[in-house]
Amino acid sequence: MIKLQNQDESVSMRSAYVERFGIEMDLKGKKVLIVGAGISGIGAAEVLCRVGAEPVLYDEKAAEEEIKKKLPVSCVCKIVTGSLPEEIKAETELAVFSPGVPVDTPFADSLRERGIVIWGEIELAYVLGKGRVIAITGTNGKTTTTSLAGEIMKRHFASVYVVGNIGNPYTQTALESVDETVTVAEISSFQLETIHAFHPVVSAVLNITPDHLNRHHTMENYVAVKERIAENQTKQDICVLNYEDVYTKAFGERCPAGVIYFSSARKLEDGLYLDGEEIYQAHAGQAERLMNIREMNLVGICNVENVMAAIAISQAVGVPMEEILETVRHFKAVEHRIEFVATKRGVDFYNDSKATNPDAAIQGIKAMSKPTLLLGGGYNKESEYDDWIKAFDGKVKCLVLIGETREKIAACAKAHGVENIVLADSFREALDICVEKAVSGDAVLLSPACASWGMFPNYEVRGKEFKEYVNQLKEL
Repeated sequence: MIKLQNQDESVSMRSAYVERFGIEMDLKGKKVLIVGAGISGIGAAEVLCRVGAEPVLYDEKAAEEEIKKKLPVSCVCKIVTGSLPEEIKAETELAVFSPGVPVDTPFADSLRERGIVIWGEIELAYVLGKGRVIAITGTNGKTTTTSLAGEIMKRHFASVYVVGNIGNPYTQTALESVDETVTVAEISSFQLETIHAFHPVVSAVLNITPDHLNRHHTMENYVAVKERIAENQTKQDICVLNYEDVYTKAFGERCPAGVIYFSSARKLEDGLYLDGEEIYQAHAGQAERLMNIREMNLVGICNVENVMAAIAISQAVGVPMEEILETVRHFKAVEHRIEFVATKRGVDFYNDSKATNPDAAIQGIKAMSKPTLLLGGGYNKESEYDDWIKAFDGKVKCLVLIGETREKIAACAKAHGVENIVLADSFREALDICVEKAVSGDAVLLSPACASWGMFPNYEVRGKEFKEYVNQLKEL
């Protein structure tokens, strides 16, 4: 297997890349405009205050008092809501955009026209941080792979942080990192839009399927943004890629880093692959058995792929295989991702709220082995649902739909021969319908194939409400 350069070489390379891009590590006294007052924006404001910058926190829609409540007492910065005054633009030296703020708007263009560079919170944290970075992206599987890789790193290294799109702002740990730190970061396509010097020693692109096309507009743009995770890597670095994904396989042929593939469908001459129920690692055609997938607590081929990616990532940074596999054996499903909740009245309940696009939801239904009542629908991200419906494979005994996509999904399902469809007006009504129609031996799966916005603040709230409902069910 390909191995990374040692830690000292890695730290030296990090500094060289920051220098190459002409980035000043010292932001003291710099006037920095932060756009967006969500988790990332608050994290950026806090770290900028700590390094002596002069941040202005701007959010067009949020209320000033609500923003103030989010900020630590120690973080003193100017807050602006509504329209941004021209005089603030005029004195801004750097802009930091939150991931939810598009970078292809007239507002963003107006900043660039003034010569203002736009960073994201990930770029800011990378510039201020130390140590080695592992960066993981993909349409699906990011959170599970990042969490597992993080657990493996914590078992072996003394200083480890797990950050990024997983819910922990990178900026919260950047100033605590040291040269020996390993930071494992889940990186979204939105965050990759605003990188410049960001340079992981190990990157991973788990898969690329249609998602967020309302933001990226075309599949070509979405793929290109995902591939940016490796744009500053060299052959001294490693990129872990899915051999069975048409986009990531093709990227491997032009990737600037050394490539390690994994496959769930065929034997590889080099890389990790699944053969029956066994995971193997091959080098120059010589294969070594690593483990049986029945030793894992995770279910579904998607999770086998996540495990293989985490193994490749961890071995690349020097973690012994024995430690890696022991951690894999004890690792349990990430909350909201094909998460077993409980068995009530003989019915198994699974929370797959993190399936916010059709491809993720395909993995959820594939993992089911019982007749399933499937709860789907939600915010419209302009996705198509044909492949998801085709993946039902006779398992779905009733499709219960909510949200603004319910009619679109219902029409698609009917076109593919699915007849037992119920439209609900609320999440609670949908849950009641599932419980009423389920019998002992069935499964109820929340796997929406849509984002939660419009009904919930995020998929976590949606999943927690599902679990609370299930746990309060009484046995008959």
